[in-house]
Amino acid sequence: MRGARAQSNTGSKEGVNSSKQQKKKKEITIDSFCTGNEQRANETEGEGSAKEKSEIPANWIQALEELKMQFKTQLREAEDNWEKTLKTKISHLETENSVLKAKINQLENEAKEMKDEAKQMKDEVKKMKDDLQRKSNQKEKDDQKTKDEIQSLRTRIQQLESSDFTRQQDSIKQNQKNENIEENMKHLIHKTEDLENRSRRDNLRIIGLPEDHYKRKSLDIILQEIIKENCPEILEQEGKVEIDRIHRSPPVLNPQLTTPRNVIAKFKNYQTKEKILQAAKKKSFRYQGTTVRITQNLAASTLKKRKAWNTIFRKARELGLQPRINYPAKLTIFLQGEVWSFNKIEELQELVKKRPDLNRKFDVQAQNSRESSKG
Repeated sequence: MRGARAQSNTGSKEGVNSSKQQKKKKEITIDSFCTGNEQRANETEGEGSAKEKSEIPANWIQALEELKMQFKTQLREAEDNWEKTLKTKISHLETENSVLKAKINQLENEAKEMKDEAKQMKDEVKKMKDDLQRKSNQKEKDDQKTKDEIQSLRTRIQQLESSDFTRQQDSIKQNQKNENIEENMKHLIHKTEDLENRSRRDNLRIIGLPEDHYKRKSLDIILQEIIKENCPEILEQEGKVEIDRIHRSPPVLNPQLTTPRNVIAKFKNYQTKEKILQAAKKKSFRYQGTTVRITQNLAASTLKKRKAWNTIFRKARELGLQPRINYPAKLTIFLQGEVWSFNKIEELQELVKKRPDLNRKFDVQAQNSRESSKG
């Protein structure tokens, strides 16, 4: 690159020198041309002056002199113009030479910078190569360590799989035991609930009896008056109703509650209790102008199961299906001359799905979800 630039610089200098030599040669040629013309003219004048004086007219000689003068003038002007043009070209060449020198310097500087950058890149490549080599060595060590750890993990996994199979067998046996225990628990809970309900078979629950009556009279007397007011035929048949025990539940009054506490009454005679309960199912009982409800005194778990049927029970009654809640929490309806009994809501749902006419009337899932949210 630098050699090419030097040759271009030398070529420009030689061009300037050749132009100067041409100018000098041109000047010599012009002078010699004018001098040669004069000499030839003088020789011509010396050789044939007599002939010209005798043969050439005077006006021609004058015209020739004028042509000589005119030719010299034009020649001088051409020489001046050519000199000016040459100077202008030389000036342009010198300017271009300066520009070329500046570009050469710039290219030399750029070449130097590129050389420095190449050296820097070479150093960086070497550094990167060293880093890669170091990382490669480290990776080999890590790979070997990982392989050892994988082998160790495989050994441990095999041991765990072996022990896990034993645990699975034990877990299957334990699940079977748990299922048996759950079945037994369900059976025991059912039996306990049944025993609790049977222990309350002689009881009645009185709901809605105001607290102020309790302050004026004993609950035993109030119950006798309720029976006398709503079903006097029982008193006429059996005389005074014998009550084993009667009390409020809960025993302590909560001042924050706005509703009166329930009254639990235990009768000595189960048949008398059943007569009062059947009478309460046929009509609403009242006591001194206040409506009271008489229901069975069942266990809390049984009451909760019965409460789950409330929405469906009301809907069935609206549809004229004559619903009943039988012991302990079984829903019974009359549908197209047949008696249908359901221990769980899911059983009713299955029937509704099979009967499109009931599906439009019963929205069991929505009713059940509303009832659960209330609970």
